Amino acid sequence: MKRILVTGSNGLLGQKLTDLSLADPEIELIATSTGPDRHPARAGYIYEELDVLDKVRIEELVAKYRPDAIIHTAAMTNVDACENDHEKCYALNVESVKYFVEVCEKNDIQLVHLSTDFIFDGEDGPYTEEAEPNPLSYYGQTKLEAEQLIKESNCRWAILRTIIVYGIVSDMSRSNIVLWAKAALEKGEPINVVNDQWRMPTLAEDLAECCLLAVKNNARGVFNASGKDLMSIIEIVQRVADYWNLDKSLIRPISADTLNQAAKRPKKTGFILDKTIRVLGYQPHSFEEGIAIMEKQLLERNA
Repeated sequence: MKRILVTGSNGLLGQKLTDLSLADPEIELIATSTGPDRHPARAGYIYEELDVLDKVRIEELVAKYRPDAIIHTAAMTNVDACENDHEKCYALNVESVKYFVEVCEKNDIQLVHLSTDFIFDGEDGPYTEEAEPNPLSYYGQTKLEAEQLIKESNCRWAILRTIIVYGIVSDMSRSNIVLWAKAALEKGEPINVVNDQWRMPTLAEDLAECCLLAVKNNARGVFNASGKDLMSIIEIVQRVADYWNLDKSLIRPISADTLNQAAKRPKKTGFILDKTIRVLGYQPHSFEEGIAIMEKQLLERNA
């Protein structure tokens, strides 16, 4: 039996971790997030409100529940918002990590931390775990700084780097590229989509499974944890249109340079997954398999 404390449990990844934990008799889950619990189950696990910047509260919860592992999913991930509010971004993406590192060191708890492809500049993707980071955005800088904090610590740690997470939560409170494209195209709305950036989108269930594999294997080190299909952003949207037989003529290709976004994005990321597959037994779905899982969930939700 593993007792796992998850931060950010109201988010997409956090809710999928709750789903998987409920289905696994070997896991005892303490789900934590800001505000009331958003997961529909409301039973079979413990929920506690937690602000990840409240060091005293973090220590209280760890003393109360004595988790074997903490999976730290909470972060500020809106890349442009991070660029425009350095203070908030640094607090959530670096300061909070310091608190979890300290509490994990003190109590011999494994720390599983989520990181991102945005620590890279996109000039040489796809990347191995050993590739040299060079973030282009403040978001990427803070995620890299958090990684470095963890690597220099004395706790048992695993860092999982991921890319564009997609999936659905029961109350549909979280959007992502797949849901956005599907909704717009179903309404017949033209959408502008960049054609000069490449990514490997990650099904939320796959990433949640990888987090739990890291705990069960007491993994140590950096692991790439994304989907397995590398494609341009516009191809992601085109494949969404193909799956649901939507009008691809509504998809308008544009260059990323025309968007005037606050934060610069890497051109081509993507990950080489060999290590994670070999060491953790990670088995990500293809993009179409991921969409099929989402469609099944949408049909069940609307039934």
